Amino acid sequence: MKASTFVYPWDVNGDPEAPARIAALGVAQVTLAAAYHSTRALTPRHPRHRIVTAEHAAVLYPADDRWAGRGLRPYAAGDWAPGDAFGEAADALTEAGLEVHTWVVLAHNSRLGAEHPDTSVVNAYGDRYPWAPCIAQPATRAYLTDLAAEAAVRPGAHGTELESLGWYGLQHLHAHDKTGGIGLGDAGQYLMALCFCPSCREGYGRHGLDADQLAAAVRTALEPVWQGAPSDGGWAGIEKLLGETLAHTTRAYRDDTARTLQEQAVAAVRAAAPDGFQVLLHADPVSYHVGANPGVDPAHILSVADGVVVPCAGGTGTLTPFARQEREGAVIAANFTVVSGMGGSPGTLAADAAEARRLGATELRLYHAGLASDDDLETVRSALAGL
Repeated sequence: MKASTFVYPWDVNGDPEAPARIAALGVAQVTLAAAYHSTRALTPRHPRHRIVTAEHAAVLYPADDRWAGRGLRPYAAGDWAPGDAFGEAADALTEAGLEVHTWVVLAHNSRLGAEHPDTSVVNAYGDRYPWAPCIAQPATRAYLTDLAAEAAVRPGAHGTELESLGWYGLQHLHAHDKTGGIGLGDAGQYLMALCFCPSCREGYGRHGLDADQLAAAVRTALEPVWQGAPSDGGWAGIEKLLGETLAHTTRAYRDDTARTLQEQAVAAVRAAAPDGFQVLLHADPVSYHVGANPGVDPAHILSVADGVVVPCAGGTGTLTPFARQEREGAVIAANFTVVSGMGGSPGTLAADAAEARRLGATELRLYHAGLASDDDLETVRSALAGL
């Protein structure tokens, strides 16, 4: 069962022992960040540093001239990943016998929202989400599509994994986040993710909805939630809060917006890539879910991309809707966190992998070789040796 681990360029560059250490885990592939959001990351084995602070979303390579004169364009990294940090790391990992795939984060960019606030999702209360570019806006879609093509197809890469290619919502893990005081549940999160920027207001109109009336309905539906009423129950809970007509119409609009962007982005990557280049999407099988693993329709996405990377931190049941499609050759990669300090369970990796395979997974993704402790890495090595 092929396994790949996620890696940042700063885990490798400046640490000559890193490529061999990663290869010794027993993985055949690394998924190496090429375009990534802001983060603060440990580097527990690096000879020069222990903490890397990536201050804003950036591309980790020199962007080309396609961006000249454009208002929306990717930001260069600072001293945490100077120059062609991706290329330097990719070369070192390739020399260690590892196959390199790019890791590209798209619709998640707080600096873009801060400098271009009109690009952000706007909720029913008028609050902007600067970390969440609205994927309905034409200029944003063009930016994301071109970024996908550029960042995915880096020299030496054999494939890509596109993260956040879809709707983002309230969930963010922002610095010093203070949003956990109310349990929004699936239903509340959906309502708080509905966007009311000009493009989305127009989109609702095309679907027969009055945007002002819809926003008022969302605020009314959420009022009991703010007072402590539960908002769980999945899609049935959303229908209960918002009403079936509004729920289904907003979902139809959002599903169509996401799926057309995914089609365009994957097509752009394929047009720029050599033959045999693999294109995977980080995805959740529930289409109304938002975030880094945006919701998709399993049948549709497997007709567009070569496969999916599926979050399994909460259980492997998320694999079943994709495996049920029985699409020959599709990659269904089960993504497990193997960093104990981040809630991962490297000690159960062998059992988790066996269960994932039983449910239809074809590959493993391990998050994350650079962040894990030595003990976690040794546990992973032992687990992979036994598969």
